[in-house]
Amino acid sequence: MHIERGHDPIAYRTYIGRKKTALFMGGILLALLFISALCLGPVRLLPSDVFLTLLGQDVSRQASLIIWKIRLPQALAALAAGTGLAVSGGIMQTLLRNPLGSPFTLGISQAAAFGAAFSVTLLGTGGMQSTLANAVIINNMSITVLFAFGASMIATMTILGLSGRRNISPESIVLSGVAIGSLFTAATLILQFFADDTELAAMVFWTFGDLSRAGWSQVAFLSAAAFSAMFFFLWRSWDYNAIDGGDETARSLGVKVRGIRLWGMFAASMITAFIVSCVGVIGFVGLVSPHIVRRIVGDDHRFLIPGSALAGSILLLGADLMARTIIAPRILPVAVLTAFLGAPLFIFLIIRRNR
Repeated sequence: MHIERGHDPIAYRTYIGRKKTALFMGGILLALLFISALCLGPVRLLPSDVFLTLLGQDVSRQASLIIWKIRLPQALAALAAGTGLAVSGGIMQTLLRNPLGSPFTLGISQAAAFGAAFSVTLLGTGGMQSTLANAVIINNMSITVLFAFGASMIATMTILGLSGRRNISPESIVLSGVAIGSLFTAATLILQFFADDTELAAMVFWTFGDLSRAGWSQVAFLSAAAFSAMFFFLWRSWDYNAIDGGDETARSLGVKVRGIRLWGMFAASMITAFIVSCVGVIGFVGLVSPHIVRRIVGDDHRFLIPGSALAGSILLLGADLMARTIIAPRILPVAVLTAFLGAPLFIFLIIRRNR
């Protein structure tokens, strides 16, 4: 019996195999970057010393302190934050049907930063230490995250309200997100204006996205939030594939579009608030990573979601590695590197969409 090419099971397995191979290669690249992140820095360590230290053997006290106290939690925070931001950005682009959607471009990151700054300065949930390492401390993580989440949800509900209007274009949604981000940035500046010296120093340091402030408690918190959100999105991957084909198509397939969109944006905003409250604002990871993955594995969310997690982790871990080595022994905030990488691509996407 003749089998059409589009329904050839061998061709389909080959097609899926290519996507799995791409994800596997991404996993290998991430593993190599992770090892490099543990080895490279102001003090360079041999890979053999790193492996032995991770296995519990005391190679040297210096190596143990560097790996367990500084580089390992920082690298794991990069994996968790990169995963959360990239997956959230990909889901926002699908749910809003806007290729320029991300927590940063829609103003959600800036809103979460305002909520965290409000909690830190006016409620006393954070402060400054005299030491350079862990200069910003959080005394009450739950209150800080609650305020960051509340502010991010204000931005999210505004974006959802605008996206539900029939006459608004995807470009207008992004412009609205830029306006919302500017509004919350201005509110943060007002807090800085009335803050004393210690509070001002804490807030300015807070606005720099920096992974070096993440300790083991923040790593556990971020990892639980990021990977829970990723598995939630994977669970809903079929619904997102349907929505990607249009709201009418999704409804004809039995998808409750409004509820899926609301819960998806809710989860994406929550993980954004968690990340901002722990490591500050890190821009463009959620915008850049899904677009890179879409060009490699396509729009199928079964592969797009884990692929975005890999790409976000690779991008953020690579940027953090560059931030620690490019002008060593001085260390740049990782958000500076992600902005340099992401801003040109953001401009390219705008120009390409206009064409």
